[in-house]
Amino acid sequence: MANTIYNAAAIIALISIGLAFARMILGPTTADRTVALDGMTIITISLIVFIAYHMNRIIYLDIAIVYALMSFVGVVAIARYLERGK
Repeated sequence: MANTIYNAAAIIALISIGLAFARMILGPTTADRTVALDGMTIITISLIVFIAYHMNRIIYLDIAIVYALMSFVGVVAIARYLERGK
């Protein structure tokens, strides 16, 4: 039962990454693309945590934390660039 729920959650996460990727490609503005990229990184972080739990590897949690910090810094840098104007 638990494996079925884990597999369903992984499939839903992969589908949502695909939808966010489509928004990133089709987004009319740079802000839309940035939000889609941020959504993809959040979903990817949750998948990394899911893999860490599923494989019983705590080192993957460190990778997820570093990835989250890099994502946050990247989004802040893009937001500052967009706020300043082109």
